Amino acid sequence: MTWVVERVERWMPRHLARGRWTGFVAGAVLTAGFLAVCGRMEAPWFVLLFVALVPWVWALDRAASAAEAVGAGVLLSVAFAGAVFPWFPTTVERYAGAGAGTGVVWLLFLVAAPVLEPQFVTFALTRHLARRQGAGLLARGAPLLVYVGTELLLPKLFFDTLGLALYPSSFLRQGADLAGVHGLTLLVLAVNDLVVAALQRTVRDGAREPRARPGEEAVAREPAWRPLAWAAGLVGVALGYGAVRVAQLGGPGEGRGLVVAAVQANITNYDRLRAEKGAYDTVRTILDAHLAMSAEIRARSKPDLIVWPETVYPTTFGHPRSEAGAAFDGEIRALVAETGVPLVFGAYDTDGEREFNAAFFLGAASGGKAPGASYRKRMLFPLTEWVPAEIDSDWLRREMPWAGRWARGPGPRVIDLPLGRGDVLSVVPLICYDVLFPGFVAEAARGGADLIVTISNDSWFPDVRAPRLHLISAAFRSVETRLPQVRATNSGISAMISPTGEMVATAGWEQRETLTATLAGAGRPVTLAMVLGPWLGPAALVGGLALLLASRHRARRAPAPQAQTTPQAQAEAPTRPPPEAAQRKRKKRTKPGTTTK
Repeated sequence: MTWVVERVERWMPRHLARGRWTGFVAGAVLTAGFLAVCGRMEAPWFVLLFVALVPWVWALDRAASAAEAVGAGVLLSVAFAGAVFPWFPTTVERYAGAGAGTGVVWLLFLVAAPVLEPQFVTFALTRHLARRQGAGLLARGAPLLVYVGTELLLPKLFFDTLGLALYPSSFLRQGADLAGVHGLTLLVLAVNDLVVAALQRTVRDGAREPRARPGEEAVAREPAWRPLAWAAGLVGVALGYGAVRVAQLGGPGEGRGLVVAAVQANITNYDRLRAEKGAYDTVRTILDAHLAMSAEIRARSKPDLIVWPETVYPTTFGHPRSEAGAAFDGEIRALVAETGVPLVFGAYDTDGEREFNAAFFLGAASGGKAPGASYRKRMLFPLTEWVPAEIDSDWLRREMPWAGRWARGPGPRVIDLPLGRGDVLSVVPLICYDVLFPGFVAEAARGGADLIVTISNDSWFPDVRAPRLHLISAAFRSVETRLPQVRATNSGISAMISPTGEMVATAGWEQRETLTATLAGAGRPVTLAMVLGPWLGPAALVGGLALLLASRHRARRAPAPQAQTTPQAQAEAPTRPPPEAAQRKRKKRTKPGTTTK
């Protein structure tokens, strides 16, 4: 029978490990499914966000080692990337014309998922290490802060975070002016953690006797409902704060408001147009469309500012490469000089050697001339717009002919734009990818601004899912800075956004439309999120690690737990023989000729 016991002893750990990994996979799939629904960023589905992580965290807490915890984090990274961003491999294949097909791109995307979404891995490892020290407040708070710190400090391609899914709640999203959208992520993580704690206590208590027997002393246990009460309290406080902020900012605002217009001509795929019509006719077609739509805006309203999208003028402005280019430049300047309406539009800029993706600002005419300024895009999308010098090479250019050649701009700034009514408008300029970086926008807004102007080109996405994510991210920049925003895109989704993040007006995906709205400002506020901007990530990560170390130190200093028994249990327990009696008994069983240790 000995060999049977040995085989069972060897089989049991493997069986238990297989059971744990099955739980990790099931938890990751369920959580990724919930997050995919929340990723629609629509009411009422955002409510699922407060329990979406529960299946995965429940399974994660069964991890027997740090390696298993890391594996559980990797599984969720892969499942999350595939469920929430299924449009990305198709986008890459279409943009780059990958000959290997979408399947290979999908494989590479899933393999890279732990690098693209590292916060799940660091959260899982930190939670496992913290639970070894106990389940106190210090241990429970550490993984939450490490999660947020990881998102803010490690480079993420989409700069996504769970808090974005709370956008449909006009009250909950207002908390972003305290610690940014990542502060809302911290709220989501805390509520999920408390729900898991409540479930674990319910299961634990259900496995024990619910009542003490007569004559027994009841052992004090924290009730399972208490974590749920804390979770409800956190959400209630967030809702209450949001209601107060909406009431404060929902009025007419300071000043009479700014009448802003945006043009969305839905003209895309410039390369194909050049191949069909030639460079001159392509620019002519694009420019004529935007001139005509701007005239329509002026015919029905009196805008203070008109905004065209990113790279809408697909050549250099102010540095013409031909006589035709100089004539096009002149038409744009004449538009502003003749109408007196300032214009913001996207084009190319150059310093003689390098080219930049830029936004140009033409202020109200003065003496027949339109004074202007430009902003050069800083945050360029990797590879498609910019290749780091460390990896740029002739080989890479041959293998990736679509790789971008833009140079990076100097950084965030505020541009003063003269208006036709004699005022000066201070603008935070953003181009496409810029808007995904809260710290970048906060740094610019701290310079004193009245309006965020975002121009973008989202036409390379296959459907509306990615443009909507881009739009929601932009809306949170308005909440964090309490600045109104105009967003103009080539093919959608263009929008006018209030300081509360409300969409005052939007243009549909792949629609030819113009937008006009009055945007009332809230002055030039300095929110806590703007102050914390560059420090929030380091503070969260350092704070999380500090809590982990503190919980470990506290666990070492704590006295060893004493087993609690009732009087009846002590009476029923068998009496253990003293060591001397046990030794005599062992000697009596020893065979002759052998010795006993």
